[in-house]
Amino acid sequence: MRLLFADRLPEQTIEDLESRGHTCVVEPGLSADELPGRIAGFDGLVVRSTKVKRPVFEAADRLVLVVRAGAGTNTIDTDAAATHGVFVCNVPGRNSAAVAELTLGLLLAVDRRIADNVADLRNGRWDKGQYSKAGGLLGSTIGIIGLGSIGLCVAERAAAFGMQVLAVAKPGRPPHVVERAEGCGVVWVDTLDELLAGSDVVSVHVPANKHTRNLVDADFLAKLRPGAILLNTSRGDVVDERALLEALDAGRLRAGLDVFADEPGSSKGAWESPLASHPAVVATHHIGASTEQAQRAIAAGVSEIIGAFVAGEVRHCVNLDDRRLGSFTLTVRHLDRVGVLAQVLDLLSSSRLNVEHMQNRVFRGGEAAVASIDVGGRASEELLQAIREIPHVLSVSEVTLPVAGSMPGRP
Repeated sequence: MRLLFADRLPEQTIEDLESRGHTCVVEPGLSADELPGRIAGFDGLVVRSTKVKRPVFEAADRLVLVVRAGAGTNTIDTDAAATHGVFVCNVPGRNSAAVAELTLGLLLAVDRRIADNVADLRNGRWDKGQYSKAGGLLGSTIGIIGLGSIGLCVAERAAAFGMQVLAVAKPGRPPHVVERAEGCGVVWVDTLDELLAGSDVVSVHVPANKHTRNLVDADFLAKLRPGAILLNTSRGDVVDERALLEALDAGRLRAGLDVFADEPGSSKGAWESPLASHPAVVATHHIGASTEQAQRAIAAGVSEIIGAFVAGEVRHCVNLDDRRLGSFTLTVRHLDRVGVLAQVLDLLSSSRLNVEHMQNRVFRGGEAAVASIDVGGRASEELLQAIREIPHVLSVSEVTLPVAGSMPGRP
């Protein structure tokens, strides 16, 4: 593949991909506005923080894959990518430890007023009396909103500090998540309100989407205990910053923040933020994943995704529809011979039936196979009989699909 890297990754990653026959062009200075004029001729695009907007997909002539070297994909127009048939894949879970470490670092900094201590000492001021007051973490309670890989890492580290950990119980959590959570003493509560009322510290670890935008609003903040600490190392959009400022000004809480709704898109420059500069806030520069360990892990994940894609497997794709879109599924058992499925597809086309999803698996030994084909419309008995009469077809069955549901096995 011919790959464009619009952000810098470790040199070892580039060398590894080139050793596998890929052509890598590294241009970390590209801006979001310059990207559409550069994308022609590339099969893949790898980005970290560079935004990938609709014009990129409109200008691309060969692009099939965009890899976000990280978990969040809110900087990529995934809808535009889907319209143009471009896979958008992310690298989830690889930066979890780094973000969790910063989360606990912010908590300690808020509780012990570390930044203010340092500032005063650097300015020649000694004030032990003022800085001798702190709540301490041992015996306090932290509520975690978003118990994904990062949330679990925070839970484990908080428990090691002797904190009780609360999380909202949700049906359908994977057993390994429940087991890991309960292994570090997570206590399940029934509602978000119960979590907020019972926590000294609340840490937010959710993706940015329409369901989480302004999750932390005035109503949310009003339910926190007086003197509570709010931590956000996820996305700035999940916090209503005006409401948070009002709560901070009222002295009701303190905050540790690594992300902001209007943070600069560049890595360096002038920026003023009433929230970041508030005396009750300890703030960092969206650096949660910025450790060498995390970047090495993410870079390895990028290589794995590209390697799998070339081998025919799409991993961690975020813009494939997770519903079964067809009206029915045809299951065709057949001998693994050239042209069998081509004849099945020809019959479906002649009947003006569109294939929405298809998977063909070969049985051990390579003699027989089974195809599962999700199709829109209705299958007549004549069509089914015609498929049965194709040479080397062993059997055909039809199952009507529900209106909506998950797609088992879809990448």
